[in-house]
Amino acid sequence: VQLQASGGGLVQAGGSLRLSCAASGRTFDSHAMAWFRQAAGKEREFVAAISWSGGTTIYADSVKGRFTISRDNAQNTVSLQMDNLKIEDTAVYYCGARFSKSHTVVGGEKYYRWWGQGTLVTVSS
Repeated sequence: VQLQASGGGLVQAGGSLRLSCAASGRTFDSHAMAWFRQAAGKEREFVAAISWSGGTTIYADSVKGRFTISRDNAQNTVSLQMDNLKIEDTAVYYCGARFSKSHTVVGGEKYYRWWGQGTLVTVSS
């Protein structure tokens, strides 16, 4: 699976951005998908994940209620709608894929085998 993330940019605090991740291949609907982020000088951290069907989603506590992950299996895309952005959301955002037909979703980085190149989100005051 090859992943291409896009949609990052500069936004003011309180604003919104929508990230997208396009996947190649014909087995997209056999993969759970996730978003992670890495701020400067920090380790990569989990943001959100979604099951292969889209029926199960999980979020990091820091983004719960502000971010929404979704997927379109017909278009081979996963999106992250980010609302009410905060300065601490500034990071490079990565999409990851994990082969899984389970309805259970995991957030550990080690479980995701394929990664996109990252897209930078900068939130200003």
